Amino acid sequence: MPVHSPAPPDLAALADQCVMCGLCLPHCPTYRVEAVEAESPRGRIALAKALATGTLAPSPAAQAHLDQCLSCLSCEAVCPSKVQYGEIIVAARAAHPPARRLPAVAWLSRRPRLLRSLARLGAAIGAPRWLPRVVGRDSSLGRLAAELPRVPAVPRFNAATKPAASRGRIGLFLGCIASAFDRDTHAAARRLLVALGYDVVVPDAPHCCGALSRHAGDLAQALCDSAPTRAAFAGVDTVVVTASGCFGSLRDHALAGSRVREIGEFLAADAALDTLRFRPLTRRAAVHVPCSVANVSKSAKAMTALLRRIPSLALAPLADQPRCCGAAGSYFLEHPRVADVLRAERVTEVEALAPDLLITANIGCRAFLDNALRRGPRTIRVVHAATVLAEQLDD
Repeated sequence: MPVHSPAPPDLAALADQCVMCGLCLPHCPTYRVEAVEAESPRGRIALAKALATGTLAPSPAAQAHLDQCLSCLSCEAVCPSKVQYGEIIVAARAAHPPARRLPAVAWLSRRPRLLRSLARLGAAIGAPRWLPRVVGRDSSLGRLAAELPRVPAVPRFNAATKPAASRGRIGLFLGCIASAFDRDTHAAARRLLVALGYDVVVPDAPHCCGALSRHAGDLAQALCDSAPTRAAFAGVDTVVVTASGCFGSLRDHALAGSRVREIGEFLAADAALDTLRFRPLTRRAAVHVPCSVANVSKSAKAMTALLRRIPSLALAPLADQPRCCGAAGSYFLEHPRVADVLRAERVTEVEALAPDLLITANIGCRAFLDNALRRGPRTIRVVHAATVLAEQLDD
């Protein structure tokens, strides 16, 4: 007899897709860190099914294991049965909401201009250095202060030469967090798209994809967060996304049924790119492939192909990609211990390569890795691939 009221059967049906083969285990970041079955995709699927069928009562321990998943989807990428693990973990969290939520972060994410102003103020007064000591490094505020991203300067690009005839209207999705901390990438994307002959439509106000709320299982809030997005891009041919972490939520939910493309994949597939020329860049660049690029947009090869168009740029891809850096949306704030272990692995490898640049494709990864690398022994610029391309574009 069930020990509590069963959840709707969809979750149990999804869980039944898993044959418990365990091929996903070596690819799971939390299993690698914790070496505990319940911290693996297989273990979490078993937990989700037991909770859904009522054979296991909810408990803080079960909740913690569900909550600690990064949603990197590396397990899905290697699963021979094509288990929809991402849908399983979202459904499980919807039925059993995560215990650790940071309402201030969610509130600020919906106010990117305020977030950007607070970040600038915090940097000006040195808050990342002293505030964690005052309020405690393990507190939510202390962690947020310590990991406050830098606000990059927006480059002043020369106006790209635009072909006489427009090739279409492209919507450029800015996002909430990216609107505060990735505006240089947005400027770069716009420059590249204009150079390719597109009319670029940028909404007057930033919009949200709903990913942070969705990954936490708050589906109603995710819908609310993303509701204005569809209207903002009415009338465009394609919506291009620079933050790969937003891509899946836009494609599958907020803008489902619309043409949504990740910037790297979109540029690499455009034959007109052959008409552009890029100046040489004599630098060594480590290339970080975000989990969302490898497992969701599946545009890792496109990212590398674009960078190879820059003469003299020496590329050094990181090993074992994708290998989660620990950022994972707001995960690095909610689960700092695991996030820091995962980041340290990547940072150690990057520093050993001694690059001039670390090139990535997602704002969360960029900010989280940059915060660690700027405390290191070498100056390494962390930047989006689109920015490097736009900077080297030969007018």
